[in-house]
Amino acid sequence: MAIHKQDIKELTTEELREKVKNEKSRYKKLRFNHEVSPLDNPKMLKELRKDIARLMTEIRERELREEKAGTTS
Repeated sequence: MAIHKQDIKELTTEELREKVKNEKSRYKKLRFNHEVSPLDNPKMLKELRKDIARLMTEIRERELREEKAGTTS
């Protein structure tokens, strides 16, 4: 269930932060379950890490845009 860049752009910053929090929690649970008994699809862990990184990258880009807009004013 990869998150597409277009879907990320449509979310507000607050929604992005909430989604990162939820996805990190989900990742920790999956990783723990994988340690106990192997997952059917271990690639899910890799995909989830990438999704979290995409979300965090978008948050950081927005922060930088806000800083740049604030300094030019």
